[in-house]
Formats: sequence, structure tokens, C-alpha cells
Amino acid sequence: MSKGTRAFRKGSRVEVGSDEDGFKGAWFTATVTKMVGKFRVTVEYDNLMSDDEKGPLVETVEVLNVRPLPPSDTPRAFSLYEEVDAFHNDGWWVGVITKVIAEGPTYIVYFRNSGEEMLFELNELRVHQDFVDGHWVLASSQVSYANGALTLSLSLS
Repeated sequence: MSKGTRAFRKGSRVEVGSDEDGFKGAWFTATVTKMVGKFRVTVEYDNLMSDDEKGPLVETVEVLNVRPLPPSDTPRAFSLYEEVDAFHNDGWWVGVITKVIAEGPTYIVYFRNSGEEMLFELNELRVHQDFVDGHWVLASSQVSYANGALTLSLSLS
């Protein structure tokens, strides 16, 4: 596979990234329904509905905005300042755990893109991974909190 292209076929389970305002950085699960040349695919989303709300949203997207589903992980407790993906508004959004509430367990997650914090249950979170050069990579991060702001430095391992 040449740089900049990814091999998908009809029926591939994928996530599609968005660059639209308000959705930048989100990943939405979908199934590839058709190949459109080398650089585009048509997908049917799992959770996004068409404008008329009569069925799933179907659209043609650039393969650069498509990645395979991340490997599933065993649900586990998360730690303070751990980077996670949180399921919200029908997609996965990257955030950082800023508070662990043991009774749930529930977590407060901070989203850098929006500056918002939200409450999530364990089943709405997954380990954050990056798709780099055709491989899923865990990001090892160092997070610090000072003067009311989170600072995150990442090194891919």
C-alpha cells in the first residue's frame, strides 16, 4: 500500500474522522459499502442518521479520514490524567481523565478541543490509541496540571 492510501474493501468495519466545525477530532463507526477509486470509499454510519432521519447516514469520504476499528480492549479502571476516548454525540472523542469517582466507577473527562468537562461511565470509555503508519499505537503520555490548565506531552511507544 503506498503512502497516503489505505486498503479497505466492501464490508470493512471502520472509523471515520471528521474535520467539520464542532466535530473536529471525533471518530464515528461505520461500514464500507463501496470503493470509489483508490482514494475514496462510501460508508454507512452505525450511529449517525440521514437528514430525513429515515435511515443511517451514507456518505463518500476520503480514505485519509478512514481507519480500521481499534483493537478492542478489556474494560478496566482508568487513572487520573490518563488519555482516553469517550463515546459522546454518537462518536469517539479524545479526552483526559481529570477526576475519578470511585462509587460508579464514573469519570470526569476533559476535552482539549472544546475546553469542556463531562461525566462518563466506565462502559463509555476506551483506551486511547493512535493509528500510525498502518499500526495501532498506545500513546504514553505525561500530563501535568498547573494554573488551571492541563499540559500533555506524548511519545508514541
